Amino acid sequence: MRLSLVATLYNSAPHLQEFYERLTQSAQKITHDYELILVHDGSPDASLSLALELVEKDNRLKVIDLSRNFGHHKAMMTGLEHAQGEYVFLIDSDLEEPPEVLQAFWDEMQGHGELDVVFGVQEKRKGGWFERVSGAWFYRIMNWFEEVQIPENFLTVRLMTRKYTQSLIQYQEREMEFSVLTELVGFRKKSMVVHKSSTSPTSYSLSKKFGLLVNAITSSTNKPLWLIFYLGLGITLVSSAYIVWLFINRAIYGVEVVEGWTSIMVSIFLIGGLNMFVLGIIGIYLSKIFIESKQRPYTVIRKIYRSGEK
Repeated sequence: MRLSLVATLYNSAPHLQEFYERLTQSAQKITHDYELILVHDGSPDASLSLALELVEKDNRLKVIDLSRNFGHHKAMMTGLEHAQGEYVFLIDSDLEEPPEVLQAFWDEMQGHGELDVVFGVQEKRKGGWFERVSGAWFYRIMNWFEEVQIPENFLTVRLMTRKYTQSLIQYQEREMEFSVLTELVGFRKKSMVVHKSSTSPTSYSLSKKFGLLVNAITSSTNKPLWLIFYLGLGITLVSSAYIVWLFINRAIYGVEVVEGWTSIMVSIFLIGGLNMFVLGIIGIYLSKIFIESKQRPYTVIRKIYRSGEK
């Protein structure tokens, strides 16, 4: 197989027919030895039934129907596991990233034989000021914590060699962040600017972005635990210095220290708040250890559909 095309389906019914036509036309300009894999991630709309209609007309198409909604990143990894092509093109099916970028990515990769991945980035984030500012801070905070640097305005769309794809799917983490995994794998990469349009309003609220940020950090780095250690060490050193200062004032200078209600309450709330914060971070890590130790599959496939067979 020369080329594998992989996409996920979730609320994709309004765009699926156009997406299929544009993507297959782009693929046929490169090679006729290709396959298209659509992973149905428990979509509540008619995405699956429309995809099955396409299966009957196209023997290159394969539809993987997951038993429920497992999430975009896990569905993508499932599709990559089933890809058999020498090259693998991953793209979202919502048409926000034009399928025609396949040709540009292909030309770039063939023109530089040493590349393993060509991936898309936005020139600037789409949406209003809130989405742009929150998105920028998301990557700044995450990159401060991570051992690898995630490209700002990162996009899903990418063309990968089979060697890179096989290395990527070896990461079997249950709590995964796709952008982090793609950088942890390493290999030689090059970014290309892709114009991303808006076909639907964003579903990423501030609280959801914060949750994604916490999950991305705690699932891929232990830096917060080290920060807790240094925080505790700093508080201990400051407290010890304060105790020594009080002792010197009392023993040498005879200064009486009057403990007031305000200082006591501030200390209680400060230390109490720090304790809750620290226990919360440790609890998040413990929950991830609990989830990973179960070794549950990160997706469950209900059926795989091909033309003429089930």
